Amino acid sequence: MNWIKDLFGVHKPIIAMCHFKALPGDPGYDREKGLDGVIESAHADLHALQDGGVDAVMFSNEASLPYLTKVEPITQACMARIIAELRAEIQVPYGVNALWDAAASIDVALATGAQFVREIFTGVYASDFGLWDTNCGAVIRHQHAIGAGHIKLFFNIVPEAAAYMGDGIWPTLPARRCSMPGRTRCAFPASRRARKPRPRR
Repeated sequence: MNWIKDLFGVHKPIIAMCHFKALPGDPGYDREKGLDGVIESAHADLHALQDGGVDAVMFSNEASLPYLTKVEPITQACMARIIAELRAEIQVPYGVNALWDAAASIDVALATGAQFVREIFTGVYASDFGLWDTNCGAVIRHQHAIGAGHIKLFFNIVPEAAAYMGDGIWPTLPARRCSMPGRTRCAFPASRRARKPRPRR
């Protein structure tokens, strides 16, 4: 993956998290300190991380508890505002993770000039916040429709606080291979119904 070296300057980058405190709309939001308090905290964390020598920083609304799989517009707006306030002082590549909304993460990344996002793009999960269904096809189409095709996507394979609903099913099925023009080979479970026993000779 040459793009990793091109983007971060190293083959195995240390990507540090800059977690925002609760934002407007979140139950834990500190109305007394307001958004300025969130920006002040993020500012201190950003400088601590950069002074520590990390290769990149990813901004996330970690304190937006309980999480949503479709974040509210105010969350995107506040994340964009915070990153914009910090942008002049960011000295390393940076990304965005609007928990847990893949399309919103890409939106904020495009608006703030971020180079990458991390999210859950594939799978269906039973999670602490309900049934977690994804739609990778729709998200990728959205990414290209808004002109964000240059933003790199990091797929979070095993999300925390969730269990993949395919566990215990797919591993028991034999895999068939397929190939598509211009695509790499893929493997997918073969249907039990499609497999016919071979006659013995």
